[in-house]
Amino acid sequence: MSAAGSVKSTESEVKLPEVKVDGLGLPLWLLLELTYKCPLKCSWCNNPLDFDRYQDELTTEAWVDVLRQGRRLGALQLGFSGGEPVQRRDLEELVGEASRIGYYTNLITSGVGLTKDRLAALRQAGLKQIQLSLQACDAELNKRLVGVDVYQQKLACARAIKEQGFPMVLNVPVSRYNIEQAPALLAFAEELGIEYVEFANLQYYNWALINRAELMPTREQIAEAEAVVAETRARLGQRMTIYFVISDYYDTRPKACMKGWGNIHLTIAPDGAALPCQEARVIKGLEFPNVRDHDLGWIWHNSPVFQKFRGESWMKEPCRSCAERERDYGGCRCQAFLLTGDASDTDPVCDRSPHHHLVEEAVAAAMAERPHSRLVMRQRGLNLA
Repeated sequence: MSAAGSVKSTESEVKLPEVKVDGLGLPLWLLLELTYKCPLKCSWCNNPLDFDRYQDELTTEAWVDVLRQGRRLGALQLGFSGGEPVQRRDLEELVGEASRIGYYTNLITSGVGLTKDRLAALRQAGLKQIQLSLQACDAELNKRLVGVDVYQQKLACARAIKEQGFPMVLNVPVSRYNIEQAPALLAFAEELGIEYVEFANLQYYNWALINRAELMPTREQIAEAEAVVAETRARLGQRMTIYFVISDYYDTRPKACMKGWGNIHLTIAPDGAALPCQEARVIKGLEFPNVRDHDLGWIWHNSPVFQKFRGESWMKEPCRSCAERERDYGGCRCQAFLLTGDASDTDPVCDRSPHHHLVEEAVAAAMAERPHSRLVMRQRGLNLA
């Protein structure tokens, strides 16, 4: 999960005031998943399990139209994502148009294929920030986790990003395999002068859900990593901002997922489907409108799917009468569906949910089955039935 997504960051010894984000009815954050193509095979990929079905990507002209409609709606922050967005040859053109019309632009990338020349071109086009994923601090583990030997490419890309003067987020998708490398990853970020580091404990959707028992770290591993983060925060102060995104499965309250369904976040998938979040396709039975057929204004304000879980009227008990419902919006609709089969259920992460036992059982099963090293890697045409 990215910094743009559903996050709840611990500040260890420092308690920060709660900040409630209200988009005033506007999709402040627009995420463009330009393509599902990607050179990596990450076993926690958030792309749909059947991603290879969605080959009919929007054209450059269609993406430009989406950008302009988004600005008219009030969108301010823009993420270019995928798959791997660098695989689109028109990326620089799209960044240039987005910058021209006033977006704050962010590239979310694996770094594979992001050469010095392309970085310079993106800088010239007006790209404001880059979020680079790094899975490990050694080549062997990195290859095991992403399925291909790209470790040196990633390191070179990180250095090139800083040489170009981009503000940078180093995103570390945290699993039991790499969580103990937190000190080395933080040392690497400090050496390069990286401004933001996000340790994102995996959220279990799509490929990560298939591999949940294999990927889930222990409570002890998470506590040790948090201690390392707290020590580094204290030592570096404002020189580096470090986020530590807690795994839902080790919490007793759900995250305010996307700050509420259809509240501030709008994702456009490669085929033009408009989604309240990038995982929403996991909920069976929903029909997502497409930007090829409808304008964004209608999609955001009037489409049935964006209205379905917006606000509070959809809520069941215990959410309906819960004093915390305006803080966490009942949690994640996708997670509720995946765990209970009903997207209107209270997120089972919440210990007030009648389904909370499902989370406890999943944790217990993951701990009992370790280690077995049977990661299912992201790949086209895989039969997961």
